Amino acid sequence: MRIAKSSFIALLLTIAVSIYWFTRDSDESKVNPYLTRALDRGDIIQTISANGTLTPVVLVNVGTQISGTVARLYADFNDEVETGQILAELDPALLQAQLQQSGANLLSAQTQHNITRSKLERHQRLYEQGFISAEGLDIVKQELDAARAQLAVSRAQVERDRANLSYSIIKSPISGVVIARDVDIGQTVAANFQTPVLFQIAKDLREMQINISVSEADIGLLHIGQPINFTVDAYQNRTFSGTVKQVRLNPTIQENVVTYNVVAMVSNDEGALLPGMTANIHFVVDQRRNVLRMPNAALRYQPDDAESAGSTGARVQKKSDGQVTVYQLIDGVRAVAYVATGITDGNYTEIVVSELKEGDAVIIRDKSGKKDSASQFRFRMF
Repeated sequence: MRIAKSSFIALLLTIAVSIYWFTRDSDESKVNPYLTRALDRGDIIQTISANGTLTPVVLVNVGTQISGTVARLYADFNDEVETGQILAELDPALLQAQLQQSGANLLSAQTQHNITRSKLERHQRLYEQGFISAEGLDIVKQELDAARAQLAVSRAQVERDRANLSYSIIKSPISGVVIARDVDIGQTVAANFQTPVLFQIAKDLREMQINISVSEADIGLLHIGQPINFTVDAYQNRTFSGTVKQVRLNPTIQENVVTYNVVAMVSNDEGALLPGMTANIHFVVDQRRNVLRMPNAALRYQPDDAESAGSTGARVQKKSDGQVTVYQLIDGVRAVAYVATGITDGNYTEIVVSELKEGDAVIIRDKSGKKDSASQFRFRMF
């Protein structure tokens, strides 16, 4: 009997709570079944979002034209270098030996040339005295021409070997900062098929650029000189700015998705931005100051009940004039209003022409779940 009495009391309490919640929700829905927001004035900035990578404006890959073993290094990561400064040296032993050999070949060719020239002078005198024929003189002239050509080849070989020896000293082509060093002392570099990269030097990190990939749907809204705002993961609470420098015409097509590369210039006087950082970019397409604006949720709101059926024809007619339908709340009653919109920032939309004014309440959605929540408290009696 005691257990049955406790169960009966618990059942009465549950029923009472259910009735309370049901009647409270019903009363609230009768008072105001809509969630509203008031029109206000403010700034609207229309933007396009994209991602890009920060890179130096000028980045030079310093390589070597000859093969050899790295003997000395004079620069490291983050070092500032000047034009012509020595960065590294390759072992010059083989190059010096090759130059000496070329010099010996040049000396031999010079000697052969002198001998042939003297021989031609003698044959010239003999020819004038009639002791040799013209054919014999021509043969000696041909020998002298061959000796002269060999001498030129030997001189060119010496110049080439001397240049190769000078290439064993790797110098900086520009003034800047060493971004990367890809070799160590004792490492052998081979330049037979592809020029190996030894250093990467950025000319000036006080000014950088962002290579941005923009979809074809948004590329028509961009132009040279357009301002951008962006953030990087290293400074999430800081916003940087820049301008569009170039909109490249060459498209990138990957899996039927067309994108274009946009280059933006960024000032980096403080040195906070580093090469390779990912930039989260917002292109400023348009902006309005102190305009009447409406939450975008009010433009998306569509009532589900039959009360809106009578306004369907009027809405279509107004849309043909460039206006759209919104719903305002006047003394607890829903009413139709028509507005012509301007730009949007994703949260708010500019109101260009409207019968509404600042402070008017527009409906953004129904207070959802009232009937459903009430029906959840019905009990099944077993």
